[in-house]
Amino acid sequence: MADRTNKWLVAFTVMFPTLMVIIDTSVVNVALDHIRGSLSAGIDEATWSITSYLAANAIIIPMTGWLSRLIGRKRYLIFSVGLFTVSSLLCGFAWNIQSLVAFRVLQGFAGGALQPISQSILLETFPPYQHGMAMAIFGVGIMFGPIIGPLLGGWITDNLSWHWIFYVNVPIGLISIVLTLIFIMDPPYMQRIKMKIDYAGLVLLAFGVGCLQMVLDRGQREDWFSSEYITWMTVAAVICLALFVIVELFADHPIVNLRGFKNPSFSLGNVVLFFVLINLFGSLVLLPIFLQSLMGYTATLSGLVLGPGGMATLLTMPIVGRLVSRYNPKAIILAGVLISAYAAWLMSGFSLDADFSSILWPRVFMGIGMGCVFIPLTTLTLSGIPKEEMGNATSIFNLVRNLGGSFGVAIVATMLTRRSQFHQSRLVEHLTPFDLSYQNGLQQLSQALHLQGLAPGTAQQGAAGMIYSRLLREAYMMSFNDVFYFLMVMTLITLPLVFFMRYIKHRATDVQ
Repeated sequence: MADRTNKWLVAFTVMFPTLMVIIDTSVVNVALDHIRGSLSAGIDEATWSITSYLAANAIIIPMTGWLSRLIGRKRYLIFSVGLFTVSSLLCGFAWNIQSLVAFRVLQGFAGGALQPISQSILLETFPPYQHGMAMAIFGVGIMFGPIIGPLLGGWITDNLSWHWIFYVNVPIGLISIVLTLIFIMDPPYMQRIKMKIDYAGLVLLAFGVGCLQMVLDRGQREDWFSSEYITWMTVAAVICLALFVIVELFADHPIVNLRGFKNPSFSLGNVVLFFVLINLFGSLVLLPIFLQSLMGYTATLSGLVLGPGGMATLLTMPIVGRLVSRYNPKAIILAGVLISAYAAWLMSGFSLDADFSSILWPRVFMGIGMGCVFIPLTTLTLSGIPKEEMGNATSIFNLVRNLGGSFGVAIVATMLTRRSQFHQSRLVEHLTPFDLSYQNGLQQLSQALHLQGLAPGTAQQGAAGMIYSRLLREAYMMSFNDVFYFLMVMTLITLPLVFFMRYIKHRATDVQ
């Protein structure tokens, strides 16, 4: 009983600061306009407070396993929570946008380590046959953050000020440090060891991942490769990451041990995770844009559509956590992938006449599907990794998760714009004097406007404008349909990969 109590205390201890970091990732989005006004910054300048955090986060995540071995995992966890707490306080004190961006970079470097460390500690603390439940705990925290973050951020910003979205982290961080000192113990293989620092790998990884994250975050806004900035950042990312792979394969103490990819289940699991998250994050970005730009929904109503999907995931994960220990996780993953693909297919059938329930249910199905995928996929991917390499493996796994989300957002934003332009140009071809249906519609609408008191010439111009406005909405709607269909295909192509992942059945008598 004592072991069981200690196990849950460890789980609470590591998830407490992790949840704080996840909430902080989304909480700033809703306060961005207030921050911009308070610090007299432009929109592009204000968004750097988000982009800089994400870039720093992406840089530090793959280094987490190596830094844990270099410093000692418990020391590194305390250092990360402490730095996140101090940088949160400094963000609240920020006097201009430049200082806020600098402190957000510190936050990103501190927060990036907490998710992989928490995941590795959970997998080591719970016995192998309970890894599904351990990942259910982790998954609930990961999903709960994005749900509560915008609500909490909006309430704090409206009732206090934007500074308090950072100040609230201070007591949480202090409590987390105390809990870590009491309940977290390093196993012998995770205590501090002396090793030669791989400076080349460190520099190449930082520049490569940082440049890649900046390309994904700002590519659509800068019109991708028509911008010299994006072009050079892409070249830098490709060169640095290619050299990084070469350096790490021959390093004695690599920052990221790429030899872990020799494990087929680990490699395939990361590929499946990448494509599944393209679907998840892509749909999460598309739905609010669709609802607010085409359907006329307010931000609150959009949240009511998205919220039940997140709740569906939260309810599904604990159930799946129990099922994973009893049934083959591959079957649950396959069911989750099919449900997620079905949800994307339903979304590809949205129209301008869609009602609330027809939009709500596909989002709920998506939430259930993702809840069925995340836990068994994580368990299957990491179950064959030795405990000594778990920190390195969870670092890579979390980097792939972040990159999958970033690629998903970048892909759908670009496709939405390009497909809208495509459909618009195709539909405009019919707005000619030689198209009888267009001429008949124009004539009928002109007569209706003329009967309302407009002069004949003005009525015809107004009718043409109304038809063109409808055309733009139809073109935009068709682009959403295309992108949702693309997300469905991207999800389905992961199905064959799941079959080749190795399943190791653990029993309650197994020890780590």
